[in-house]
Amino acid sequence: MSRTTGAIRILPYSRVVGQNDLKLALELNYVAPRIGGVLMAGARGTAKSTIVRAFALMAHAELPVTLPINATDDRVVGGWELEALMRGEARPQPGLLEEAAGKGLLYIDEVNLLDDHLVNVILDVVSTGVLSVQREGLATARQVSFGLVGTMNPEEGWLRPQLLDRFGLMVAAQQQDTDARHRTIKTVLTFEEEHQKDESPWLAEAARDNAAARHRLQRARDRVDTMRVPDDVVHLCAQVAQRVDAVGQRGEIVATLAARALAALEDADAVEPGHLRQVLPMAFRHRRPEIAHGGTFEWAPDDEARVKDLFDAG
Repeated sequence: MSRTTGAIRILPYSRVVGQNDLKLALELNYVAPRIGGVLMAGARGTAKSTIVRAFALMAHAELPVTLPINATDDRVVGGWELEALMRGEARPQPGLLEEAAGKGLLYIDEVNLLDDHLVNVILDVVSTGVLSVQREGLATARQVSFGLVGTMNPEEGWLRPQLLDRFGLMVAAQQQDTDARHRTIKTVLTFEEEHQKDESPWLAEAARDNAAARHRLQRARDRVDTMRVPDDVVHLCAQVAQRVDAVGQRGEIVATLAARALAALEDADAVEPGHLRQVLPMAFRHRRPEIAHGGTFEWAPDDEARVKDLFDAG
């Protein structure tokens, strides 16, 4: 691959080292959009933004639409074009949500610093699939669909529990061990070197791997609604929700959708308990009652111990 072919200088998704939970959450949300978005929590420098942008390029062939922290209602949902109004013309201006529907993914960096009202508006659109704009002399409603990813650094503030719950999955970026850090450094150095070449077999191979990943995701997305979810798995999910004292019922519904997406990705015939167990932390970590009182997002050994016997019994 030549460097002119890949004009956007982002590490290929297939070459991102580690942070497997972050990558899996993005993939599950792509396969089953009804999951309702992904929230990534982690300290600075844990590759959250890199992974989101690399995933968008792999899955949608475009960078995500990025929502700035200082965005206004008009900029987000749409309104009137200001310059046209000054000329006496009434011309609607699409907002970022409509743009995201065209590109496939909306990315909110530092979502915990965004105005709660705007977060709520965006989550409403994601869950209903309807973008309704009510402005002075402007009333429109249209169907939209896009993936949603938010990132946050808990050291800089939290989202209210009501908003946390609206994100389907939540994952926590992990600090890498020495081996992963070593491989990350080597990968970044190689990428920088290869990007300077007119022709790069390394980048060409990464592009082929990205294409294979995109095909795998699309195949899973096409078949996910046909995946059978046995009643014993549904009952198991309800038991897990009870054990972890999940607030509300969104967690078990999202967990079931995520388990079905994982089964589709793995080309399984039906959803199995193992699929459910793998997605539990993503679906329930932000729906435990202690989160409302400043508790940790970590899914600790104690959390795993509370549900272990349910899966061992199977």
